Amino acid sequence: MKELTRENFETEVLQAPGTVFVDFYSDGCVPCKALEPFVHEMHQKYGDRMTFAGLNTTKARRLAISQKVLGLPVMAIYKNGEKVEELVKEDCTHENIEAMINRHL
Repeated sequence: MKELTRENFETEVLQAPGTVFVDFYSDGCVPCKALEPFVHEMHQKYGDRMTFAGLNTTKARRLAISQKVLGLPVMAIYKNGEKVEELVKEDCTHENIEAMINRHL
């Protein structure tokens, strides 16, 4: 899973060909920490067909806001640089995350 930063977000997500799954999280977000093992499991399961990456919004707050990430957790799918779908807060369940991934494979 790729670790995103302010410096590489544009290249790794907005200019990347194909589909990119982005996990927006922060150090102090308990639900984010709880979802982390599942996101890594999804990376193991689907990583050959989709790029998986994570952005720590604590270190990139302005970037997160520019992507309209205002609450956490947020799981988003980008295709050819465009955000095409996202799950926010309570919608970030295991079932919803895997269903969203499958819709974009």
